[in-house]
Amino acid sequence: MSILSENMRYLRAQLGDSQQKTADALLITRGRYAKYEDGATEPPIEILLRISRYFHVSIDLLVSVDIRKYPLDTIVQLPDNRIVLPVTVDRAGDNRIEIIPHKARMGYLSGYSDPEYIESLQHISLPFLRNGKYRAFPMEGDSMPPYHDGTFIIGKYTESLADLKVNQTYIFITRNEGIVYKRLLNISPGSLTVASDNTFYEPYVIKASDILEIWGFACSISTRAAEAEDAHSKTVKEMLFEIKKEIRDLGNRNA
Repeated sequence: MSILSENMRYLRAQLGDSQQKTADALLITRGRYAKYEDGATEPPIEILLRISRYFHVSIDLLVSVDIRKYPLDTIVQLPDNRIVLPVTVDRAGDNRIEIIPHKARMGYLSGYSDPEYIESLQHISLPFLRNGKYRAFPMEGDSMPPYHDGTFIIGKYTESLADLKVNQTYIFITRNEGIVYKRLLNISPGSLTVASDNTFYEPYVIKASDILEIWGFACSISTRAAEAEDAHSKTVKEMLFEIKKEIRDLGNRNA
């Protein structure tokens, strides 16, 4: 049997409806419905749409996820029929936080909507992060001091652009840039203006249509100890950035 047929059988049982009652609601014969539920045939798209509306479950979930594993009222369903897996807890009752490893950073773009990929990730639990869905993302570069390579930013899933707050930091998952951690400067119709905390880098605009996910900053975890020379080297680096910025600004004024 296919995932679809198993899900149809499970959802109908949850409703307590007979095959005949369900078939009548879908405007098909019971025999035809039985073939879909037994996995003997697959419904055409127009019938699949009716099935989705009847059970109040997206087509994406119906055909790709074993719904029996997840309480439906805890699954976050997005407008494009994509899902974020529900909050799961360990034996102590703490949220399981999936970790996106540095080596698989770019792989997240192709796996973020695949439940099996997400379930395959290693995870941790932090007792002070309980309400919401959290995920840990690796940092790269020097655009958001004091965070550096080897730091993980743990983000809380943000369901809507309406929940964003200016001057707060977020992890943006975008089609073009992948995983970026930035500060939100402005919200405009159809776009967001973001910036690095390192002023050497210019602010830029992200189209709302390019955004796949947004995770608000919750906490950070560093995987290496600070070294004594870090403070001095950081100061030198900031001075170099400032000089480069002044030269660039001067060139722009003279252009």
